Amino acid sequence: MRKHVVKTLLVAVVLSIMLFGTALYAQNAAPETQAEQVAAPAATTDTETPVPEESSDTKNIAEFVFGSKAVRWFNDGGWAMWPILLVTVYGLAYVIWKFVTLIYGKINLNVFLSKIMPLIKDKKYKEALELAKKTRGPVASIVYAGLLKVDSGVAGVEKAIENAAMIEMSYLEKGFIELSTTITLAPMLGFLGTVSGMISAFAAIAAARAVDATIVASGIMIALITTQAGLIVAIPVQFFNNIFVTMVDGLVIDMQRASEKVIETLIENK
Repeated sequence: MRKHVVKTLLVAVVLSIMLFGTALYAQNAAPETQAEQVAAPAATTDTETPVPEESSDTKNIAEFVFGSKAVRWFNDGGWAMWPILLVTVYGLAYVIWKFVTLIYGKINLNVFLSKIMPLIKDKKYKEALELAKKTRGPVASIVYAGLLKVDSGVAGVEKAIENAAMIEMSYLEKGFIELSTTITLAPMLGFLGTVSGMISAFAAIAAARAVDATIVASGIMIALITTQAGLIVAIPVQFFNNIFVTMVDGLVIDMQRASEKVIETLIENK
């Protein structure tokens, strides 16, 4: 169930970004088509070449979904917006995946312990194993691993829980490197676009041999848009990254509490 939900969300994100990119391509091609029509002889006005309906329809759909201002803003940012877009898709996919997995792994610890601890106290280990197996999340997984070694004594249970906790921790830490990569790369790509925009602005000044606001406006606009885009991507991803760290810390505490309760109960049963 969890894998199907994650795959559906990721497919939706990728399709949305592809639709957005297609609309941008259609928008970029539109001015060229209009220029060709203007430059055509007057005698050929009766046989005008129609604009492909597919590009026009895709552009209209994307502008309806994302807004025409967003499409125009992306287009004005220049070439640096494309790698920023790729980083956005990359980071957003991991944000969705991490959010779904952490929500799925979180359980009510008190309810779980209230059900499984009486079984362990009564030495009904088989029933406790079945309950832990049916319960989702890392807490139930380490309890299940410990109860499998109950015949080996408390030391064997502790070792099994420790090994299972290490595996669960490695799973919980997945995705943070990718999120950190997005947080780092997005502003860096934005700053790269800023440098490119300023280079274009100074090149325009050098070519005109004069300082005029209209000459450098285009380059400065590119510089500001790319910086803005990089920060727009990095700030929300950083926010979600901090939330995920807090959620992982909460799961680790639950794992520690559950393991301590199980060990204490087993010691009392000796």
